Amino acid sequence: MDSTDGIRRIAINTGGGDAPGLNAVIRAATLAALENGWEVLGIRRGYMGLLQDEVDGEPGLLPLSARSVSGITHLGGTLLGTTSRGNLFGLEVRESDGTWGDRDPSAEIMARFEALGIDALIAIGGDGSLKIAHRLFLKGLRVVGVPKTIDNDLGATDMTFGFQTAVDVATDAIGRLHSTAEAHQRVMVVQVMGRHTGWIALESGLAGGADVILIPEIPYSVEKILEKIAERERTRRRFSIIVVAEGAKPAGGAPSYADSTGRYGGIAAQLAEEIERGSGKETRTLTLGHIQRGGSPVPFDRNLALRFGAAAVHAVERGNFGCMVALQGKSVRSVPLGDAITDIKRVPVDGEMVHTARRLGVCFGD
Repeated sequence: MDSTDGIRRIAINTGGGDAPGLNAVIRAATLAALENGWEVLGIRRGYMGLLQDEVDGEPGLLPLSARSVSGITHLGGTLLGTTSRGNLFGLEVRESDGTWGDRDPSAEIMARFEALGIDALIAIGGDGSLKIAHRLFLKGLRVVGVPKTIDNDLGATDMTFGFQTAVDVATDAIGRLHSTAEAHQRVMVVQVMGRHTGWIALESGLAGGADVILIPEIPYSVEKILEKIAERERTRRRFSIIVVAEGAKPAGGAPSYADSTGRYGGIAAQLAEEIERGSGKETRTLTLGHIQRGGSPVPFDRNLALRFGAAAVHAVERGNFGCMVALQGKSVRSVPLGDAITDIKRVPVDGEMVHTARRLGVCFGD
């Protein structure tokens, strides 16, 4: 697989958590590839479709045509399905008894690509999925990556599709809480996604008029939060809205986990208990969870996803493998995949948005 000549068949897969806009990428990449006269195969649920003839009762490989991708740009989810499970190499393997295996199937996967005559793979995913794609590239597979994460935390791209939709959903929810919080004079704690970065919490909290925004980049103190609530009470504002990223952590502490598997999710309940005990005010929680991932992507995400899909096919045309398409400024460019997955893009604690929020009286718990 050294030459770019004679591309006849490419494959597309989606991995990791879903994001609004995945179907738009699939549609754009499929139509652009078909324009070149290439055949396009969709791999179901990450790489499972290569390892099994059937996945969940459906063929493991799905031929993609103009008809099969028609009318999917506005749809959430992914036509191909996705998965977050995997072994030490990050590839999902289900054994014959239904359990999840821990063997490394990468050699088998490489052999399957060869046997199927797949000349290149467009891998759509976040940092975890793209690390898998990069490992396969180092093993000889011709790969182009497309960045996907609602957390917007990939350092090589200014924006990932799905992020603006997640912010829109969270902002709407926060805005709706103001009236009920004020009516009952309650504190409302809204938990949004963001394991390692606080982009969703910051942008939705600022747009939604939150009083406190807690993000992983700024460790918080419950005492500072209680001071903010007390300050509002003194000025006859007897309710408060707190937005917290799931990966936020107290100063000197660790993020709150929902269970022993390491899944994030328990911080809203923990905070609410501490706030109610410390302030004496009734405190309720709202965890938005996967609603941030679902539904129709907003126009910005649709257009960015379409641009990424077309750009990925263009990278294949140029033989620019081992790259990831990225939005830099107003243009979509190709960047080395190995560099793209190296750094997490964190919220700058001294950046403009944080400064803006502070000047508006928002408390970050520090």
